[in-house]
Amino acid sequence: MSASHVWVISGPSAVGKGTVCARLQELHPEPYYSISMTTRPPRTGEVDGESYHFVDVERFRALIEAGDLLEWAVVHGTNYYGTPRRPVEEALASGRQVVLEIDLQGARQVKSNLPEARLVFLTPPSWDELVTRLKGRGTEDTAAQERRLETAKLELAAIAEADHVIENAVVDATVAELARLLDL
Repeated sequence: MSASHVWVISGPSAVGKGTVCARLQELHPEPYYSISMTTRPPRTGEVDGESYHFVDVERFRALIEAGDLLEWAVVHGTNYYGTPRRPVEEALASGRQVVLEIDLQGARQVKSNLPEARLVFLTPPSWDELVTRLKGRGTEDTAAQERRLETAKLELAAIAEADHVIENAVVDATVAELARLLDL
């Protein structure tokens, strides 16, 4: 394995970041897969400490003040999301690759705090496919879907910020390409 790095997997809502990262972790458990923290309520099937660390706004703000988050953002204008700093630093110190699955706002902060981090941007095969995926999830109401699609337009316009771009048309092909990038 090559030197350890922080790999930021980003892209618009419904592009498949979660699915791709879960499959990568299933096939390649050796990297440290960061578990993000959020103030949004759990979706059906999500488990605290596995899917996310679910916390209230007061706890999240205390972590910001203490400098205990590598990155954080208010996403879609409604909820806080962030990455706990200590586990990432410990994984790097032990020589492990680190995989962060986060939105573009958070990815920008990681790149600012850790310029050596590598941003991998997942894109949909087409805009229509992204819309179909988002609506097919059934996890947001129409207003939330519209907010996410507006955010997606801005995120897709920032694709030049990425170190690597992978089109997520077929999950297994995307995972294989990511594994090659991470030298797994």
